[in-house]
Amino acid sequence: MNTTELTQTPIAADGGFEIQLHKSGQIVQVAKDQSILKALQDAGHDAPFSCAEGICGTCLTAVVAGTPDHWDSYLTPEEQEKGDCIMLCCSRSQTARLVLDL
Repeated sequence: MNTTELTQTPIAADGGFEIQLHKSGQIVQVAKDQSILKALQDAGHDAPFSCAEGICGTCLTAVVAGTPDHWDSYLTPEEQEKGDCIMLCCSRSQTARLVLDL
């Protein structure tokens, strides 16, 4: 499958998905019980964060492709509906791959 197909395919039954870092092309796996932020940290990336609860906005990151699954309290419903950004600390993906502007 190519990137376009994965960013339009629903996540696997096990709840895991992958993120692709747009600037480097690197793929990072995110387990069902892991945040995007934790997956990035485990892969050696230093992503900004503060509260880690989805309320402060520090980890706000642009989404290049894929559909975010918003679990935060920071973005308005209208901003969440746009799907062009995500809170790394708590939100997930509705698609098998989420491409982030990192």
